[in-house]
Amino acid sequence: MNLHGIFPPVTTPFGPDGEVALGRLRENLARYNRIGLVGYVINGSTSESVLLRWDEVYRIWETAKEAAAPGKTMIAGTGAESTAETIEHTNRAASLGYDAALVRTPSFYKPAMTEDNLAEHYLRVADAARIPILIYSVPIFTKIQVEAPLVARLAKHPNIIGMKDSSGDAPGVAKIIAAAPKTFRMLVGSAATLYQSFQVGAIGAILALACAFPELCVEIYEASRAGESARAKTLAQKLLTPAKMLGVQYGIAGLKYAMDRLGYYGGPPRSPLQPVNEAAQREIDAMLAGLVFESAARN
Repeated sequence: MNLHGIFPPVTTPFGPDGEVALGRLRENLARYNRIGLVGYVINGSTSESVLLRWDEVYRIWETAKEAAAPGKTMIAGTGAESTAETIEHTNRAASLGYDAALVRTPSFYKPAMTEDNLAEHYLRVADAARIPILIYSVPIFTKIQVEAPLVARLAKHPNIIGMKDSSGDAPGVAKIIAAAPKTFRMLVGSAATLYQSFQVGAIGAILALACAFPELCVEIYEASRAGESARAKTLAQKLLTPAKMLGVQYGIAGLKYAMDRLGYYGGPPRSPLQPVNEAAQREIDAMLAGLVFESAARN
């Protein structure tokens, strides 16, 4: 399957009543379909996955698969705390025609999540899964970072084909790439280290910012792939302020507000997350105005 390029971890639209707005999801995907995105991740961290019921996730998977343009690589976030439940969700995604599963590290019993236990979890999932597995390391949320020795063990399994590393640690990404077979596919999730990650061998990215700025993210990838390093670096620097503001500072609520301002449907986050306040809105508006001005000047 094609994993070379940019994937947005598609946000989940909620209506004023707090329920999933599947029509809005179709609208966003129709617009994304016209951009050079390689595919979509559905039910990732940016999708507010831990705030969704699994019956909602299944409906979202079905809708997204129907709305995605032909040829888009479809990845489902299927991770759960137990191995058995992860297998169940992964095979449900397989039955809906998804190409791969993104499986986060279990984390609630963090002291027990040793390298051996994590290896056992992933190997059991890979044995039972009817689609290939991507390891998902997202230590900002799980407090567990998947490192090169564990990847070297897991990458030997024929059904574990790659990973998404959201650590923001470009040297760590380089170590993982060096430890894994050449066929292992590295995708990254940190916009702040996107350029550096491409330089050390990442083949693509699953970026929250691609939900709001898909064209810019694709442009950075294409410049990197074409060997235009200086241009790729310059473009990637434009993501630094949005990455901070719509990441750690204001999170998913800020990202959704930015999407609303850019013509997508962001809508409200799901409680306990709350919409950004007026001061944050003004700050995000100023950031967006600067990005739009720079884009217009460049064109």
